Amino acid sequence: MQFIDEAIIEVTAGDGGNGCVAFRREKYRPNGGPSGGNGGKGGDVILRADHNLSTLLDLRYIPRYQAQRGEHGRGRDQHGHGGADTVIRIPTGTLIYDEQTGDLLADLVDHNQTFRVAAGGRGGRGNITFVTSTRQAPDFAEPGEAGEHRTLRLELKLLADVGVLGFPNVGKSTLIAHVSKAQPKIAEYPFTTLTPNLGVVQAPGRKSFVMADVPGLIEGAHQGTGLGIRFLRHVERTRVFLHMLELSEDADRNPIRDYEILRRELQLYDQLYGSHLAENPTIVALNKVEDDTLAEICQEEIGSYFSQHAIPFFLISAQTGRGVIPLLHALTDLLEAHKKENAPNDDSPQPWDPLRT
Repeated sequence: MQFIDEAIIEVTAGDGGNGCVAFRREKYRPNGGPSGGNGGKGGDVILRADHNLSTLLDLRYIPRYQAQRGEHGRGRDQHGHGGADTVIRIPTGTLIYDEQTGDLLADLVDHNQTFRVAAGGRGGRGNITFVTSTRQAPDFAEPGEAGEHRTLRLELKLLADVGVLGFPNVGKSTLIAHVSKAQPKIAEYPFTTLTPNLGVVQAPGRKSFVMADVPGLIEGAHQGTGLGIRFLRHVERTRVFLHMLELSEDADRNPIRDYEILRRELQLYDQLYGSHLAENPTIVALNKVEDDTLAEICQEEIGSYFSQHAIPFFLISAQTGRGVIPLLHALTDLLEAHKKENAPNDDSPQPWDPLRT
């Protein structure tokens, strides 16, 4: 399936039905009086978050949506039915912007969370509504109101517990494939991964979590170099980062230098876009360490650097599975600690969020 993380759609709510002008003309009721019913309300356009979806692809093919209009009022005191709502399913983690003003309307992060993006028009009142003691036979009614029309820009930010960051071809997709049922594309050339991959991961005897493999980052990513900022925004909601490094044969590459470049890119991205990526809890894994002798050398030369900075450091081989299980346990521990630190205090009043419905 093609991964689409942006879409522009037009939504139009249903118009309200017109009120009716009618009078009773029945036997034995010479003074029947007005009997025109009210028009029905127009249908709303509603966005509903669905965790079974992972792309905005469908909205690219169907960019216009319209709700049903309300029925007109009828004689004999009959009111028109309200129009049916139009419900549009979108992935969880989708931000909804008004394309005309640029305002953020809603951020749907929970399954089945809904937001009304266009309200249906009110139905017009029939002449039965306008009867008063001094106006016994009103001969007028109201037209229905028009439904709202909006152009929306939808932006998807993937929801994941762990975001795997690293240079191209360090083994991120290989790790995702090894620890989950995800089947990302794996090859020897750079930028094999062109879209984020999500996988459900579980250490033995522990709770499962969602891991996202972000396409490879390089120096200058915050300015759009390589795949750049298009995918950096997908890790803004990530709770924990796993920095993947590798033992490269390239003389210009060094695991410590690679890590510092990635950290710098996150900091520059934060400065430009007001996010807090560089503050996320971090674990570092050095990949492609296949034998014990190499592991001892790496631990002594590279592991000491991360020990000095109090950053958890693991030696792994995503291809063979060496060191992967301890890494998963460490990620689970860090996630649980992060959840406890950020858990809301049940005794304190919760602020009202106008973006939630």
